[in-house]
Amino acid sequence: MPLTTMIQLYVFVLAGFVGYQAITRVPPLLHTPLMAATNAISGISLVGSLVLAGANHGVWATMLGTVAVACAMANVVGGFLITDRMLGMFRRSSQADK
Repeated sequence: MPLTTMIQLYVFVLAGFVGYQAITRVPPLLHTPLMAATNAISGISLVGSLVLAGANHGVWATMLGTVAVACAMANVVGGFLITDRMLGMFRRSSQADK
């Protein structure tokens, strides 16, 4: 296995471990702001995937860009739905009925 591939694999595993540790240690009070920040990052990846899908760098790049657009869009929409649901838990009962 080439050295570059080993380094990329190491960085991927390390990023997954650090991400898991960071998410599991967040107190419940901070989940809504964290989700809003995650939605912003997903929006940035959506813009990048749109650029890749429309750049006409070949069939593979267009197909991967299209898949990336679908995944990023699902992540953004799902994140906003979850954030709205979480914010709904903090509404007073008189406001929730309207």
